[in-house]
Amino acid sequence: MIRILAVVAALICAAPVLAQPLPANLDKANAIVIDTTKGRIVIQLRPDIAPMHAERIKQLARDGFYNNVPFHRVMDGFMAQTGDGQNFNGTGGSKYPNLKAEFSKVPFTRGVVGMARRGDSNDSANSQFFITFADAPFLNGKYTVIGNVVSGMDVVDRLKKAPPGVQSGAVADPDKMVKVQVASDIK
Repeated sequence: MIRILAVVAALICAAPVLAQPLPANLDKANAIVIDTTKGRIVIQLRPDIAPMHAERIKQLARDGFYNNVPFHRVMDGFMAQTGDGQNFNGTGGSKYPNLKAEFSKVPFTRGVVGMARRGDSNDSANSQFFITFADAPFLNGKYTVIGNVVSGMDVVDRLKKAPPGVQSGAVADPDKMVKVQVASDIK
């Protein structure tokens, strides 16, 4: 009985998030909807500047790869990183090969989404991505811009952050992407 009540309560709490309308003029075929433990984030992908990366994000969303994946690295004033559906700690990628960099002149400003990569290897982006909390010009031309948050930046701002002084940005008991979908796939 308690389990049934817990499921009903969870559905009631999730209903407002699931019922949220998507932003007007959204290119649903090139947008992902991320329902998190803090609310909904909608990202408009940019296939015009990063077609391979945008396609990868959509493929992984359709594969269910991003469901229940934590925001493993969240640094106040900088960015929130997620997308490790393999190891859930920032060390993994997907079953697909790494992608060649698709750098552009689009600057990293608040709400811009970029692909994470390993160290100094430009062509090592795979599944992980990050959302910037603030302008980050030092990333310009060094990371692939894949989109921008068009709804839910307040949700990004509420994600649990690493304590001050934790250089890695690692978060204990992090918030998660509960479900990630391509907007055009939502029924």
